[in-house]
Amino acid sequence: MAANTGFVIVGAGLAGAKAAQTLRKEGFDGPIVLLGEENQRPYERPPLSKGYLLGKDERDKVYVHPPQWYAEHDIDLRLGSTATGIDPAGHEVTLADGSRVGYAKLLLTTGSSPRRLPVPGADLDGVLYLRRLADSDRIKESFTSASRVAVIGAGWIGLETAAAARAAGVEVTVLQAAELPLLRVLGREVAQIFADLHTDHGVDLRSGVQVAEITSAGGRASAVLLNDGSRIEADAVIVGIGITPNSGLAEAAGLEIDNGIRVDAQLRSSDPDIYAAGDVANAFHPLLGKHIRVEHWANALNQPQTAAKAMLGQDVTYDRIPYFFTDQFDLGMEYSGYVEPGGYDRVVFRGRTESREFIAFWLADSRVLAGMNVNVWDVTEPIRDLVASGHPVDPTRLADPDVPLSGLLGQPDSTGR
Repeated sequence: MAANTGFVIVGAGLAGAKAAQTLRKEGFDGPIVLLGEENQRPYERPPLSKGYLLGKDERDKVYVHPPQWYAEHDIDLRLGSTATGIDPAGHEVTLADGSRVGYAKLLLTTGSSPRRLPVPGADLDGVLYLRRLADSDRIKESFTSASRVAVIGAGWIGLETAAAARAAGVEVTVLQAAELPLLRVLGREVAQIFADLHTDHGVDLRSGVQVAEITSAGGRASAVLLNDGSRIEADAVIVGIGITPNSGLAEAAGLEIDNGIRVDAQLRSSDPDIYAAGDVANAFHPLLGKHIRVEHWANALNQPQTAAKAMLGQDVTYDRIPYFFTDQFDLGMEYSGYVEPGGYDRVVFRGRTESREFIAFWLADSRVLAGMNVNVWDVTEPIRDLVASGHPVDPTRLADPDVPLSGLLGQPDSTGR
C-alpha cells in the first residue's frame, strides 16, 4: 500500500471491525488495513463470559462478520500482526516483522489487558484469566474437569464466570478485597443485591479478604492461601481483578495519555491524524462535561462509528449515554448512565428488590445519573432520556411504577424546580 493514502486500524476486535465497516458504509473507497495480534478474525467479548461460556451460544455467533466479509469489502485484514511502533511524523506503523504500513489517518482500537495477580503462584497452570476467545475455551474446559473453582475478584467478569461455573455444577468460592461485590460500581444499596444473588445460588462469597499465594500440586494450581491463613482448595483459579488500557503504543508515540489515550468528543487524540476508540479511549463526553473511559461492549460497538466518520471529515461527536448489561443466574440487567464512586446522594427503587424485578436510579440533587433495570425490559430508552435530560425529578414519582418514566421528563420535583 502506498504511504499516506489509506486508513490503518490497529486492533482487530469489535471496535476495529465496526470502524472498518463504517468507513465503507460512509463511502470511503481507499485502502483500509486492519491489524490484529490474534489469529482469530474480529469477535465480540460479552459472550466469552456469558452465552458462549455457558455453552448456550455456538462459536460462530461470537464473530462480528462472516469470514468472507473482509475480502468482499476490500478490507486488508492482517491477523497475527502486532504493531510495535507509530511514527506520527512519517505517518507509518511499524510491525513486529519489521515491515511498515503508511496511513493518512490512524485509529487505535487496542483494547485492554487483564491485570495480573501480584502474588506467588499467579503464573501456575490452572490460573486462568478471561479476555480472549481462547481464554473462554480454557475456562469452559476447566468446568468439565474441576469440582472446585476459586474466583479472585468480584467485578462483572468474576461474577459472570462464577455464575457460569455454578451452572456447570462446580463448587465456587469468590474471593474479594471489598466488603461487597461491585461496591465501587453500584454502591452499597445495589451491591448487596448481587451478593445475595450469588449466595442464594450456592456461591461461597468471602469478602474483605486478601490473597497471599496460590499453591500447587503436580505443577498445577491447587489452592488459594489468604493473608489470614485460610486455605481455599481449588482445581482451577479464575482471576478477574480488572483491566488496564493498552495505551503503551500510543504513549511511546508521544500521544497524550491519561487513564488511556486522551481523546476529544470526536475521538481525536493529541495528534490530529490519530484517533482512538473502545476500552483504550479516555474520551470527552459532552453531556457529562468530563473525560471518561468506559470498558463495556456498547462503547466498542458505537464509538468507532463516530471515530470513522470523524476520520472522513464529518462533523460528529460521541455523546451516547454509557450502557452495559449482564446475565447471571436468573438475573438479567441493563445499566444506562455514569456514576463515579460516591458520586450520588440517594438510590431510588421502582419495583420489588426482593423479587429481583425492579429499576434502580442513582440520583444527585434530584437528577438521575444512571438507571439499572433488573428483569424489567423495554425501558432502556426512557432511562437514557432521563439521564440525558439532566432535569430534576420528583423521587416519589420516580419510585411509583404507575407513573410512566416518559412522564417524568420536564416535570418539576417536590421542591417545585
